[in-house]
Amino acid sequence: MDRRCFFEHTGAALAAVSAAGVLAACANPSTGRQRTAGIGMCDWNLGEMCDPEAIPRAQEAGLDGIQVSLGRNPDEIVLRDPAVRARYGELGRQHDIAFHSIALGLLNGNPLAEQPRAAVWVIDAIEAAVALGASNVLMAFFGSGDLRFRDENGEFVNEPEDGFSVYRLDDAKVTNVVEALRQIMPRAEDAGVILGLENTITARQNLEIMERVGSESLWVYYDVGNSTGNGYDVPGELRMLGNDRICEVHLKDWNTPLLGSADGMVDMPAVAAALDDIYYDKWLVLETSGREGRFLEDTRTNVTLVKQTFLAT
Repeated sequence: MDRRCFFEHTGAALAAVSAAGVLAACANPSTGRQRTAGIGMCDWNLGEMCDPEAIPRAQEAGLDGIQVSLGRNPDEIVLRDPAVRARYGELGRQHDIAFHSIALGLLNGNPLAEQPRAAVWVIDAIEAAVALGASNVLMAFFGSGDLRFRDENGEFVNEPEDGFSVYRLDDAKVTNVVEALRQIMPRAEDAGVILGLENTITARQNLEIMERVGSESLWVYYDVGNSTGNGYDVPGELRMLGNDRICEVHLKDWNTPLLGSADGMVDMPAVAAALDDIYYDKWLVLETSGREGRFLEDTRTNVTLVKQTFLAT
């Protein structure tokens, strides 16, 4: 068992959640396909962020896990509360739902590159991950936290290569993030928690940031919808990163709530083939609520699509 799998098993065991969320990652001998840890969903798609009472709904929708937000806004860092953490544990055991990662969407409006309190939130998220048995922390870099350079008109500068986008980076922001992460990473390493970069830049640019930080606990949190929408070579990037540099994968399309739809931009079979090639063995996380008023119907449809397209049979 590799180091990453060890953390997934031990973290989930601490939360005493279902066997579905902690299956060993092993290749199916008949298909060569990896068996992933489970199918999860972001809590903001499930209902209100940081709400353990939404756990029964996750089970009803056919999910195995939930990505839990650290807080709703800077004044509501909900997962600091031991009572909330305990409620997650109680309902998780009752409904066979794992908590595979902690999300830091707070960083989108309070960038790690600029605000000291953002670094505190990352440490909070590491502690919450340990408490809930999560293996990963998603660090978001969107909105004002975007690491791309803006020109005098406020536009991102795209310098394509081989037909795919490559955006110029804001060097000062990237340097600030690297310096902040160098201070934070020992906390993650000691806790056995992976910090995942989810952002708008290329896989190669993320690898360069990871090399500068110099920690084996800093990986990429890959979003196939965002990367497709930004013009990146998604299957190529997944293969470039490999299984030991991707902590989790967000599954969504760019312009439709139904995965695999004819209206979609993301080539889900090509994504699945790339994940097969790198023996991806971690969580697949839905970031879609389905069509308005059709959450359960559409989520069940998406779960079925994920099982048929991505998972070993």
